[in-house]
Amino acid sequence: MKKYSLALGLLLFTTCLFAINPPNVIVVLADDIGVGDISHYRRMHSNNIILETPNIDKLANEGVVFTNAHAPAALCAPSRYAIMTGNSCYRSPKPWGVWGAYEESPIKADQLTLGKLMKQSGYSTAFLGKWHLGGDYLKKDDKNTIYRGPRYKPELDVDISKIIGNGPKQQGFDYSLTFPAGIQDVPYAVYENENWMPLHSNSEITYISQENMTKIGVKLDKSEGLGDSNWDPHDMGPLLANKAVDYINNHANREKPFFMYYCSQAVHLPHTPSKELNGIKIAGTTPSKHMDMIKELDVQMGMLTDALKAQDIYENTIFIFTSDNGGLLKQNTLKSGHQPSDIYRGGKNSAFEGGHRVPFIAVWPEQFKGNKTSNEPILGLDIMATLASVTGQEIAKDQAMDSYNLLPILKNKKNADSHAFLMLQGGTGKEVILIENDWKLIIQVDKKDKTDQKRKPIALYNLKKDPTEKQVNNLINSKKQQNRIKSMFTKYNTIRKNKEVTGNFN
Repeated sequence: MKKYSLALGLLLFTTCLFAINPPNVIVVLADDIGVGDISHYRRMHSNNIILETPNIDKLANEGVVFTNAHAPAALCAPSRYAIMTGNSCYRSPKPWGVWGAYEESPIKADQLTLGKLMKQSGYSTAFLGKWHLGGDYLKKDDKNTIYRGPRYKPELDVDISKIIGNGPKQQGFDYSLTFPAGIQDVPYAVYENENWMPLHSNSEITYISQENMTKIGVKLDKSEGLGDSNWDPHDMGPLLANKAVDYINNHANREKPFFMYYCSQAVHLPHTPSKELNGIKIAGTTPSKHMDMIKELDVQMGMLTDALKAQDIYENTIFIFTSDNGGLLKQNTLKSGHQPSDIYRGGKNSAFEGGHRVPFIAVWPEQFKGNKTSNEPILGLDIMATLASVTGQEIAKDQAMDSYNLLPILKNKKNADSHAFLMLQGGTGKEVILIENDWKLIIQVDKKDKTDQKRKPIALYNLKKDPTEKQVNNLINSKKQQNRIKSMFTKYNTIRKNKEVTGNFN
């Protein structure tokens, strides 16, 4: 009863505050950024800083830094579904990700999304950047049929001039500047409000081949296919950041507050840093192109915060920075001494901590005490319930079922609750994870991951004793831990089978 009263009082106070002076909100989802990529985090374990991130560090010094934050999965597509909806990846019809831009969206028409949540609270809403949640395009030779096709060969029978459904507009965003699959895959084009936005006056839709990309120093990360004839991923970061600054300038100090979901192209492959951004040289200024992209991301964050300050709205803006999965373990980067995963084992696509432990920084100068660190276990999908609390909204029981309200933690309230356990996914190795009371169980699943009979515990680590998960400390065969393993394994399977709600909206 005491916790309920405290939560109710906080909700009433927040609702009154919101009604008087609602904050603007910017949520930034970086692509493939690990905790060690941010110098503020790296300094917690080492003085050997190879790359500084001064703008993100400034956010950390002015806000709340979470040191036990996790992406919902160790890969971007499933994480993006979870963050957008507040649901664990396994609740998606494609729990291991929608990887093609022309695939059916995993988000159902009746599902709550970040855009819908903020729009129904009176916000102007904007999505900018990498979507990676599928979408609807018409067939080129049949304007009455939505294109769906294989991804094992170049897809040419698709009209990429318009996103006709299941894009940002349908998920609650009034304005959008969309890279359907980031800079990594087809279509190699940019869309403004669902319509193809030609990159230059002479742009046309054409075939983007590796041969032509080689001429501009680009190695395609995925397949050849359709795109803008002037496609050059070196230019996408500046385009994205400048469009975001324009949006802030155009929507600052209006009657309606704004919500921006900014999904950066950095630092996913292909590593194509801009020559300069905001007057700062980028390409060739660090030991690797990968690290150039980290620097570019940091400059992007500086551009956003500078725009907020220039409009005198920074103090009453909630700014959240996190990543869709862990960092990239690129050879030239590691050779320099930079550690994208900091002290943690593995990186993107791994079930180890380096695959899913991510930076998470939340700033609201008017309300959050700055320069604060929290070790509470949190998930990227907690953004949904947190923003619902900020805006005084209730979430239906069948929506955002795994999202946890972080506002009491952010406002430094006593006895603030956090997750009692975390349920995560690994990567293409098809592992799932349960973390409870510093114990981490890694479970191997089959390709379809449908039933508990097809799951098997393969690793158990005590993260308090060994956060680095050394193989020698894998206790899966320890006789003393068999009851714990059985209990945790049963718990995971029971929650999955019964589709239990694991979030907390109070």
